[in-house]
Amino acid sequence: MKKHILCIGDSNTHGYCADPNDTADHSIRFNEDERWTCLLQKALGDAYLVSEEGLSGRTTVFVDPLHESMDALSVIYSLLKSHEPIDLLILMLGTNDTKERFGANAACIGLGMQRLVNKAKSVDCWGDHPPNILIVCPPPIGRLMDDPGMGKGCAEKAEQLAPYYEAQAKLTGCAFLDANGCEFNPVDHMHLTKHGHRQLAEILTKLVPTLL
Repeated sequence: MKKHILCIGDSNTHGYCADPNDTADHSIRFNEDERWTCLLQKALGDAYLVSEEGLSGRTTVFVDPLHESMDALSVIYSLLKSHEPIDLLILMLGTNDTKERFGANAACIGLGMQRLVNKAKSVDCWGDHPPNILIVCPPPIGRLMDDPGMGKGCAEKAEQLAPYYEAQAKLTGCAFLDANGCEFNPVDHMHLTKHGHRQLAEILTKLVPTLL
């Protein structure tokens, strides 16, 4: 059986494209030759299966009062069981947790990731090996981000998130990657460009085999 990698994330895992001119299809979603998940699959080859579970607006544990089923905690059991057995779980969440309406600082968002990881570890989906999880801290939101739906203070919290995620990774026995440096677009300053997707895929192509 192929090594199965499940990627759970938000719009940057789904492949949302804020600038349709940045994708070959002029679409609101990067295509299969552009998304980091698909690029990772191609780079790793046929011995691996990379599955993407990206949802725009998804948080770690915070229940959104405006949209249902946005917190990963409430759906991670079904996601893991539907894709079992899992050899590696990649969690890249946190951007939406910074929304003003959740009232969570960076430390609380880190605790949310801890709770999500512990839930994932408790699910019987890992085959004959222990839980294997990589926490990816998304690049911080740009200070020029202007989205009324996100609210105030998002950029500042996003900039503070990586150390908390790294600490939680050590505490829970997970691998950690800080994706800061992967390019965000100048339209909304919080979604990866095509180049940013390629950058992330290249980093993960080197890292993932060392975790399996």
